[in-house]
Amino acid sequence: MDSQTSQPSPASPSPHTFQVDLRGLVDLLSHHLYSSPKVYLRELLQNAVDAITARRAEQPDAPATVRLHAEGGTLRVEDSGIGLTESDVHSLLATIGRSSKRDDGLESARSDFLGQFGIGLLACFVVAERIRVVSRSARTPDAAPVEWTAADDGSYTVRTLPHSARPEPGTTVHLVARAGAGEWLSAERVRSLARDFGALLPYDVRVGEEPIADLPAPWDRSYPSPATRRVALARHCHDLFGFTPLDSIDLDVPLAGIRGVAYVLPSAVSPAQRASHRVHLKGMLLTERAEQLLPDWAFFVRCVLDTDSLRPTASRESLYEDETLAAVREALGERIRSWLTGLAAGDPERLAAFLSVHHLGVKSLARHDPEMLRTMLPWLPFETTDGRLSLEEFAQRHPVVHFTRTVEEYRQVAPIASAQGVGVVNGGYTYDSELVEALPSVRPGTVVSELDADTVTAHLDGVDPDEELALSPFLAAARARLDPLGCDVVLRAFHPLSVPALHLDDRAARHEQARADAEEQADDLWAGILGSLRGSAPRARLVLNHINPLIRRISSLDDPDLIGTATESLYGQALLMAQRPLRPADSALLNRAFIGLLEWATHTDPGKDDRR
Repeated sequence: MDSQTSQPSPASPSPHTFQVDLRGLVDLLSHHLYSSPKVYLRELLQNAVDAITARRAEQPDAPATVRLHAEGGTLRVEDSGIGLTESDVHSLLATIGRSSKRDDGLESARSDFLGQFGIGLLACFVVAERIRVVSRSARTPDAAPVEWTAADDGSYTVRTLPHSARPEPGTTVHLVARAGAGEWLSAERVRSLARDFGALLPYDVRVGEEPIADLPAPWDRSYPSPATRRVALARHCHDLFGFTPLDSIDLDVPLAGIRGVAYVLPSAVSPAQRASHRVHLKGMLLTERAEQLLPDWAFFVRCVLDTDSLRPTASRESLYEDETLAAVREALGERIRSWLTGLAAGDPERLAAFLSVHHLGVKSLARHDPEMLRTMLPWLPFETTDGRLSLEEFAQRHPVVHFTRTVEEYRQVAPIASAQGVGVVNGGYTYDSELVEALPSVRPGTVVSELDADTVTAHLDGVDPDEELALSPFLAAARARLDPLGCDVVLRAFHPLSVPALHLDDRAARHEQARADAEEQADDLWAGILGSLRGSAPRARLVLNHINPLIRRISSLDDPDLIGTATESLYGQALLMAQRPLRPADSALLNRAFIGLLEWATHTDPGKDDRR
């Protein structure tokens, strides 16, 4: 007998069908997929428009009408579309998620459809407790009308009706509001939502007898003159977004199937603020919060457009991030870029008005786009020691374009550098230092140099060695007082004459000072680590102006303590003039110097009469 016995083969598992809890699914839709119950009306309009599109694919002369009637917590939506047979009803309405664009002759027109019929009706349960659909097929004219009635518990019935129940092909959807949702089916709300969602639909859509379409779109209409068109678009922007734009930019991208307009905001906004745009898909409003439509640098415009190429997400309330959207984003960015270039070439007044508000957005673009930087050089404003100028004008005045990387550094050196004839650009604002450094790439021969404390000091006039030697006791006392603060004292002569002292440092000196401060407050282990990081960076310096009358009087003092107190006062005043943030040690020094000067000023010699 064979030692190996045959084992029985396992039985094949029986297939099962998912059981769907419709109430739970509706709750999922209303709380997680859709942002608001209002989308139910968009889904009904989408189904009606798709049905008409399907019928016209086979019967080009077929009527194209959609009628909405709202009354007493009910809504009736009638369309002249392709209609359904009884088998269609079972196939499309009883199977959630199956598209009405199946392979029986309609697939060739798929790009003209908006949504999915089953999912669209399911969304109506967000506001309705009962849905009734009466439909008659245009493909099978002899087929009897069919009625599909469903409740929000997942049950439905199907029956055929006499021909008189629906004489013409098409579909009628009846909704009965669920408890607490009657307001969504009111005539006023239905009219408002229909206008919002369907203003650009190409068919005859009416609420009662009132048309809701507003065609052609404002950007596609004919106007007597460019000025008239500009006024009309400004009115459209105000009605849509609530502001009157600085200008409007046509967004005509035929290859991407896009027509629309971008409105330029009249006031500055933060680059971090995500712009929201209105996007219509084949005439139906898809979203009014499309954030990824434009490049990040174009945060100064709000768009409204119609497209037939972009892909919606499952909720059809936003755009799917794919290669098509990336290409559209680039194309729309190019349109805005071309508008800016056109203003620079032919309308400098409008460009100046735009840049006075939105120069930050253009700078953001120019730092990555050499051509835009070259175009905008004569126009982009920068803060400089010569006033508010463009980089082009500033570079024409100065052989070397000096710049600082922080606003604090600029405030330290601007008055002194200007008096010495050294031109400085404040690169501390967003994007400015990057653009200054990029200047030689678009303006060959331009010399750009970061300004530091050594450069400023080198432009100040030196003091006669004999005079400086005579003042060595004064300088020694001043240096001794500021040495604990990590600051040296130097003597120079500079203008303006009214400035007694100048505080200069650079980032390396500030980093070293921050390290030293941390080392003082750290425990032994951490202090040792920080000590090992001690660098050879130059220290901050207090530059005393030898030609200033106050400095001359202080330098003639004999009292080392009084010299030290005066030096601390000059140090504190120089920090305040540079608008530098004060460390605790600096605040303590200012307080000590102030009290010390008061004591010295009110000091009375005991051997003399009280002079108060």
